[in-house]
Amino acid sequence: MTPVAPTPGSTPEGGDGSPGDQESVAKLIEIAQRPTLGQRLISWSSRPPGRLYLPACTFVGLVLLYEDSMPGGHLPSFVIGMGGGAFLAAMGALRLGIALSVARPMIRRYWLRWITAPVIAALAIVLSVLDVPLQARVDASHDQLLHVGATANRSTAIPLNGTWAGLYPLAAVSVSDGVTRYTVQGAGLLRDSGLAYSAEELPTDVFVPGHGSVVYEHITGNWYAWSEY
Repeated sequence: MTPVAPTPGSTPEGGDGSPGDQESVAKLIEIAQRPTLGQRLISWSSRPPGRLYLPACTFVGLVLLYEDSMPGGHLPSFVIGMGGGAFLAAMGALRLGIALSVARPMIRRYWLRWITAPVIAALAIVLSVLDVPLQARVDASHDQLLHVGATANRSTAIPLNGTWAGLYPLAAVSVSDGVTRYTVQGAGLLRDSGLAYSAEELPTDVFVPGHGSVVYEHITGNWYAWSEY
């Protein structure tokens, strides 16, 4: 018996080659080749940190440095920095752990990209511990802050409504007992905080008689950070 050649549009298996059959076959192939969660994790961790992860680490580091540059801290940047830092640290630890198990050659090949995130974190921590952001911002604002303090009324606080003095937006300024106190807008995690200038040394980490529920911390030179408790 002479074999019959398939007509155009038909399949050797007997299908008619209709669009519906072709779509069904395509779906079956897609399902059969879909990677598992473990395979996705291995593929993800085998790639070195790149376009999204490292810029995200840099952004979080800058946010934390900004938070440290505010006397008494800054609540929004504290929440963003700590939350984002914890998330990125957990993601990096998971990724590194998987890569050490299944893709060590990729770590050796792209070692610079793997160590960039820990270096950014270590640098931000060291600068914050040494109070470098706060000292640098105060030093850059020194002259403008003193100019605002020289125009302050000696009997009451003057509202400034966010007027900038150097690199700080000020909510108010007052002078009492030889101490010029600047309330920095947005400073403080829960209560108001700001800067203080005093030619005489101020006690730190204790309540000072006559200054209310305020505690001072030394920054640099004659400058202090104050916070209400």
